[in-house]
Amino acid sequence: MAQSLSHKFGQIIGDLLEAGLDPQLRQFAKKHKLYLDKKGKRAARVGQLVSWSDDQGNKHDLDFVLERGGTDEKMGVPVAFIESAWRRYTKHSRNKAQEIQGAILPLAFKYKNVSPFIGVVLAGEFTKGALTQLTSIGFNVLYFPYDTVVKAFKKHGIDATFGEDTPEAEFEKKLAAWANLPNKTDIAKELMRLNKAEVDAFFDNFAKRISRFVERIIILPLHGEESATDSVMDALSFLKQYQEGNAQKPFTRYEITIKYNTGDKIEVSFKEKADAIQFLESYK
Repeated sequence: MAQSLSHKFGQIIGDLLEAGLDPQLRQFAKKHKLYLDKKGKRAARVGQLVSWSDDQGNKHDLDFVLERGGTDEKMGVPVAFIESAWRRYTKHSRNKAQEIQGAILPLAFKYKNVSPFIGVVLAGEFTKGALTQLTSIGFNVLYFPYDTVVKAFKKHGIDATFGEDTPEAEFEKKLAAWANLPNKTDIAKELMRLNKAEVDAFFDNFAKRISRFVERIIILPLHGEESATDSVMDALSFLKQYQEGNAQKPFTRYEITIKYNTGDKIEVSFKEKADAIQFLESYK
């Protein structure tokens, strides 16, 4: 089945969004000594796509991943997962938000020890509910509203407005104008310029996450028998009778708290010393 011209034009806008992000991310990666991976050939992986697997072995294809210690020949530690998307109509925005969650959140969970930056760059028509849904679960959102996309194209002589009733003949004109544009990345640059304040805020948040460091590690070895109850009175009775000076209780677990300079905190517990050691070694 032939691709509709409206879909083809929308794909152009989506690709343009990635083209505008690429130099921004390259500059960021260079400044922070990170490796930027995007679609294309790379000796360290198979195929053209940037794919990472979650704890269940499911593969997720992403637009951009930044790694610490990565090279063309070696996979590094992922410190950022970033997806981009264009949607013309709000009726599709919530589904796209959920699709992005499904791709990134399992990876963020797998690499929770490094607390990766999870970002999404959206353009077009997205409802406030879809944007709030993403930010509420930890995504950093960079949003380019539809009117700024139209303005970026208009500056270079292309009418990018369209709706569900736009005839094919109008799309043919838009596609012809796009094909004749000598430097297509100029539109991507204009889109970034029109949304400079939002772009700067997104990358400022990104820099804060990447630049964070461990400020303090607290290890608490716990000894004692667990007391579990659904009664407040029983719980109070246990506390009142508990002898704090009793050092003969068996070892229970290690509780580890890692505090960062940004105020972030990770709390974990392990029954086995070897597991606690392995966990801390992952931060070396």
